[in-house]
Amino acid sequence: MAGSVDELIRTFISRLSARDIDTAATMVSADFEYDNVPMGKSFGPDGLRNTLTGFFAMLDDIDWQVIRQTSTGDTAHGTVLNERDDRVKMKGTWHSLPVAGVFEVRDGMITLWRDYFDRPTLMEIMSAGQ
Repeated sequence: MAGSVDELIRTFISRLSARDIDTAATMVSADFEYDNVPMGKSFGPDGLRNTLTGFFAMLDDIDWQVIRQTSTGDTAHGTVLNERDDRVKMKGTWHSLPVAGVFEVRDGMITLWRDYFDRPTLMEIMSAGQ
């Protein structure tokens, strides 16, 4: 387990970047909310798995990079804000999606993951992969 709320979220992002959805799903609470603000919400570990498994299946590779991150609180009750470059490779070409993320942590588990990004940019990336 991560020692700080900052480390917990960095570990979570690194597990997702490695396509290790199962380990990432163990880091979220039963009442977890995953909110892709321009796309919609899913809930719980299974919602995380279902949403990301389909998305990741379309990708050749993933390299999500945390550019900046700040946190308050601890793993008992904390909040993390980060700025990321969610790089994805589709059909041999890398694409960049700037993302701002909000994470809430309670009792060592991630209870909320909310990402803000430009939907048209994501749609452009997805259509380039077809």
